[in-house]
Parts: sequence; structure tokens; C-alpha cells
Amino acid sequence: MAEDMPDKAEESLFEAPPEMEQERMVEAILFASSEPVSIAELNARMPHGADGARAVEDLRRRYQGRGVNVVRVGDAWAIRTAPDLGFLMQKETTETRKLSRAAIETLAIIAYHQPVTRAEIEEIRGVSVSRGTVDQLLELEWIRFGRRRMTPGRPVTFVVTQGFLDHFGLETARDLPGLKELRAAGLLDNRLPPGVAPDGENDDEPPEDQVDMFEADSEQEAKETE
Repeated sequence: MAEDMPDKAEESLFEAPPEMEQERMVEAILFASSEPVSIAELNARMPHGADGARAVEDLRRRYQGRGVNVVRVGDAWAIRTAPDLGFLMQKETTETRKLSRAAIETLAIIAYHQPVTRAEIEEIRGVSVSRGTVDQLLELEWIRFGRRRMTPGRPVTFVVTQGFLDHFGLETARDLPGLKELRAAGLLDNRLPPGVAPDGENDDEPPEDQVDMFEADSEQEAKETE
């Protein structure tokens, strides 16, 4: 009995805040953060005993149907404008320039085939990938370095980032649109890449070298030669 007393005393010293108070804490953190916040970061900022995962789920339900929503971005959470009210923000946007075709193709290949090496990107595209293209996507923080392959030379791989998912409104990379959705949205060429079946076939899987799906914007236009 005597051995249990210190534990009980310790528990009383670190009593978790009420659930409503934990929700308020999570709300304040997400509102003030310009980047999505992970559960681990929430727990690190909140008092001992608080449950960030439960609090953010309760907060997400509370914000359903409101002008802003609590959304998951990869392994993190953020407060974002409700999708149907995005048109209200149009006057707040800045004029941007589109990525070069090479950058769009490279980004799409990484998104659909991650983790992927530079050599694999070049094999799919059929042309070499300039260092400027990769550097631009790294600067935009839409891709990052992944683990090295356990093959000769141990080449580095590339994967998309949480920022990429956030920009395109995706929860995970598995939410990337399929061929049918891309075609319906008008984001595919009429031409079919080599090895791709006609309409009605393979609609559930995007072709390996079909990369005209991201009309993404960047702050400056990429300059490069293929």
C-alpha cells in the first residue's frame, strides 16, 4: 500500500485539463500556426495528461458545417477555409506563374510513384531531369528527399511533402485523382501516352507516364532546357 502512495500523489499533481479546455488549446494552436500541426506537437505544447488526438477529433466535429474546418493533412492537422467558400478568397490571391511542363511532369511522377529515384523519373519521362527542376520543387517544399535505395550507389529517392498535400487539398497521397477523374476535369491530353489503353480500360489506375494533371502555380517560372 505504501508503494502505491507516491504514484497517486504524482497523478494528482498532473491532472489533465477538462476536455473543453483541451479543445480550446488545440483550437488556439491550430489557429495561430501557419503550417499543419502534428498530434505529437500538440501533445508537446499542451499540459501533461492532455490528449491532443481526442481533442482535435472533437474540435473537427464541432467545426463541421462552419466557415472554416479542421482538416487532416498527412499526419498533421490544420484549420482551413471550407472548400465551398473558397471563391470568397479570390481577391486575396496573388498573381502567379505556372510551373514549366518539365516541373509538372516531374512532380506528377514523384506523386504517383513515390519513393522514386532520379533515374526512375528519367526512365518514365524519357528525357533527363535537370537539376533546376528538382531544385525548384525542393524550394517550393512540394517534394523532399526520401530514404536511399539499398542498391548499388545507394541513390536518393524523392517523395511529396505535407505541404504538397495541403496545397492540393489532399489528406494522403492515396487521394490523388485517378485517370477517370483527371479526364473528366479536363486535365488530360486527348492523346494517349504509349502503352495506355483506350477509354474504358485501365480507368482506375493512372498511366505511368501521364503527367499532365497538375496545373500547379509557383512564385516564379522555371527556366530550363530539357
